[in-house]
Amino acid sequence: MDTRQLRTFVAIAENGTFARAASVVNLTPSAVSQQIYALEQELDTKLFNRDSRPPSLNLQGLKMLETAKQILALVDETRGVLSGKQMTGTLNVGSVRTSTIGLLPRAIVALRQEFPELSVNLRVGMSSMLISDVNADRLDLAIVAEHAGVSRNLLWSPFIREPLMVIAPPGTPWMPAKELLEALPFVRFGSDVPLGALINNELARLGITVQDIAEIDTVPAIVECVAAGLGVSIVPDIAVRENGRDMLKLPFGEPQVFRKIGMIHRAGSPKAELFVTLHNKLAEMAGEFGVYREGGAAEGS
Repeated sequence: MDTRQLRTFVAIAENGTFARAASVVNLTPSAVSQQIYALEQELDTKLFNRDSRPPSLNLQGLKMLETAKQILALVDETRGVLSGKQMTGTLNVGSVRTSTIGLLPRAIVALRQEFPELSVNLRVGMSSMLISDVNADRLDLAIVAEHAGVSRNLLWSPFIREPLMVIAPPGTPWMPAKELLEALPFVRFGSDVPLGALINNELARLGITVQDIAEIDTVPAIVECVAAGLGVSIVPDIAVRENGRDMLKLPFGEPQVFRKIGMIHRAGSPKAELFVTLHNKLAEMAGEFGVYREGGAAEGS
């Protein structure tokens, strides 16, 4: 099996007939038939239903079509990386629903300005599913919080290390963070993700007893509730950096607690240099809390 056969096979699937495909790949119809015959012999399976006119892909052919497109995309991307030519192909990106997700579209736009031939697909989901999809090669990379579930064959590289802040409604008189958290109703981040565990563990370590008034699973909604005067809460700095709405903001933790958001991807990917570029654009947009990468290096899991 070689890439010429695969390109001919894909051309037939996309153009409907062997004859049309022949003009696309600059071969004679006879040469196209010979390539497909050789491919079927090597795979030891028929890829076309030849009882129909023109021949159509059978079930095995449909399965092979997806594989062929993946192989050809990988070959093209690898050639681009090795030759230093403009990056083409598709970058499949997943991201958790995090307060840093606002950085990602801006970073993708900046990446496509640098590589205009690059196509980017973005999907938002839960961290466990995204990690599974990276492992299974359904995603090239994923943006997730520091996570114990990252397997050893994946590389983890944080692009932001930011502090957690105690926030209170506008007009709240200043007092130490511990007193503030115990004096006002508490809007809890009620999501089973690393940020929730980080907050809860530090509250317990400091012996802070809070009085819950609400449990909410998104940081922006928590900020809205605090701004409206519902109570006090704890959020990442980025959630209130640009629009604090005159809320009282104090560092959380002793010493102050930081959380990391980063990128995971498979080791040895031919898109590694592209990952570094996207990572550093995210770090740049994270401002003073950005964490940059050099070369292809990344932290292990």
